[in-house]
Amino acid sequence: MYESFYGMSATPFTRATPVSELLGTHASEEILSRLGYAAEQQLFAVVTGECGTGKTTLIRKFTENLDHSRFKPLYLADSKLTPRHFYKGLLEQMGCESKFYRGDAKRLLHQQVELMKGMHQLSPVVIVDEAHLLDREMLEELRFLLNFRMDAESPMALVLVGQSELQDRLRLQTFAAIRQRIDLQCRMPHFDRSETGGYMERQIEYSGAGRDLFTAAAVDEIHNWSGGAARLINKAATHCLIFGSGQGHRVIDDHMVRQVIDGELN
Repeated sequence: MYESFYGMSATPFTRATPVSELLGTHASEEILSRLGYAAEQQLFAVVTGECGTGKTTLIRKFTENLDHSRFKPLYLADSKLTPRHFYKGLLEQMGCESKFYRGDAKRLLHQQVELMKGMHQLSPVVIVDEAHLLDREMLEELRFLLNFRMDAESPMALVLVGQSELQDRLRLQTFAAIRQRIDLQCRMPHFDRSETGGYMERQIEYSGAGRDLFTAAAVDEIHNWSGGAARLINKAATHCLIFGSGQGHRVIDDHMVRQVIDGELN
């Protein structure tokens, strides 16, 4: 809609943006480094953050950065995840048909992990997204899964990714046993003003527009409205570009951003 008006060869501010084209902040690079260590050492890591801060995008970058000759990423994102569907999902990604009963499926998973490590020299990295929606039974099952060879070693790296309430739940006494098993905890922060500007510049650069499309004051307005949440920055910037192209404006200023926010986003 607005791409041709601004001379873009790619659409910015979407989930389809390649992770290699996204801004790497100090915080995100630190978390990626920690997750890489978790994969190497087969640790249990938890990544939390507020809605829209880019957790899933970070995980996408993490899995793309993994050496796939050494690691096998297994990704699950299901708000109604049960132990049976958990094992089914993992086994299917490993090319196996799951057993109906949980105990049988769990034993088969351990066998496949041993086979993967022994024959193929691959270490599984299990990533469970939307983990703040997991119920108590599923969280307990993850703890049991990590009991391997009388707790002498972990069968896999496990990464739970979820909104901030996941951390709040794990602090409850009910989940003390699983909390004590967590090796690494990471939190995704919102962008500060400088990072918001850098993020938007990188997106515009990726689009191929070849010039700045937002004034510094416009970026200020978008940052203030979004609170530095990447998803909201994308939303505001996209609405502004649609509005700007419709009005024939080559540059988006703060007045236009306020018009869009007041008229379309609030």
